Amino acid sequence: MSSSATSVASVLSDRINALQESQTIAMAKKGRELAAQGIDVISLSFGEPDFQTPQYVKDAAKAAIDEGYTFYTPVPGYLDLRQEISAKFKRDNNLDYQPDQIVVSTGAKQSLANVVLSVINPGDEVIVFAPYWVSYEEMVKLAEGVPVPLMGTIENDYKVTAQELEAAITPRTKLIMYSSPCNPTGAVFSREELAAIAEVVARHPQVLVMADEIYEYINFVGEHVSIAQFEEIKDRVITVNGFSKGYAMTGWRVGYLAASKEIASACDKLQSQITSGTCSIAQRAGLAALQGGRASADEMVTAYRRRRDLVLDLVQDIPGFRTPVPEGAFYIFPDVSGCFGKTTPEGKVLETSADVAFYLLSDAHVVAVSGDAFGAPNCIRFSTAAADEKLQEAFTRIKTSIEKLG
Repeated sequence: MSSSATSVASVLSDRINALQESQTIAMAKKGRELAAQGIDVISLSFGEPDFQTPQYVKDAAKAAIDEGYTFYTPVPGYLDLRQEISAKFKRDNNLDYQPDQIVVSTGAKQSLANVVLSVINPGDEVIVFAPYWVSYEEMVKLAEGVPVPLMGTIENDYKVTAQELEAAITPRTKLIMYSSPCNPTGAVFSREELAAIAEVVARHPQVLVMADEIYEYINFVGEHVSIAQFEEIKDRVITVNGFSKGYAMTGWRVGYLAASKEIASACDKLQSQITSGTCSIAQRAGLAALQGGRASADEMVTAYRRRRDLVLDLVQDIPGFRTPVPEGAFYIFPDVSGCFGKTTPEGKVLETSADVAFYLLSDAHVVAVSGDAFGAPNCIRFSTAAADEKLQEAFTRIKTSIEKLG
């Protein structure tokens, strides 16, 4: 074979060949391809608020340009932003993080990656509460760690219990990753549940915990609990948050982490070699967002709760779908295994949730993401961050398509 015929895969690194494309992005791409053909496609695949960024945040960004915030920023973020984040942690979470324990990054996604790459060595095991956000497992693999998915039961709203965690920990366990409110399930861990998990972690001093709290403000049950509140493990917890969900700032790409000084410094060092400091204008917008409080988030929560209830009413009439009630975020995550073994009008047997998702794309023209991407192969994720009429139409179409199955 000539060198010109060498496969692309052989040119690329093993780590990139082993990395999976985000299925969320892949399904959205397929939906756009259908839409480009003139088909009326409803996309419920992306985890993105359908609200605009609050006007006062936009105004602060415009002012920042005029005020000359156009230069390189400190790697961990502007000091006044980190001070404001520190105050937010104290006000909302009763957590004491100093500014030098906080690193601002280009989105919470980078914060998560910074932590994994800073603490995981080849062969370290990382327990990932499943269902999990699509990128957790791939980040662990990129760091040459060993992801250990730990699946919660549907009867417990997909939440892992302390007893299940205890049984999964080994001498090689280095890190636990989870989100609450959870993407994709919308599950929210209670204070009692996290207290029990903290007791388990306390018995294993080599284990760190990374808590992804990006959906903190989108909570339908009231209290949000941070696992870093438990004194016995607080120094081993890394708390990750950001602005994309609570302030409808997905495109601004501003997230942050708070951790022990040692871990925060490591993430600062790593970030200095990859992206350096986050966009100056976006940081000023983030500062304004925090200073403006959470009224805009509360308005969105009212809409998200209404949409959740609307969708749950519609889904209960769809045969083969079994759906717990989400307590936060803006997703529903039904178990669709009741559709497995059924046949489409074209004669294809549905064997997996991916089959169901592709069938709904082709027949109902609704874009969703199969549960394989989230470590839950019996499920499908639908975003409810869409207008009420879109959701009504989407799930009416889905019901019609499912009822066609033989």
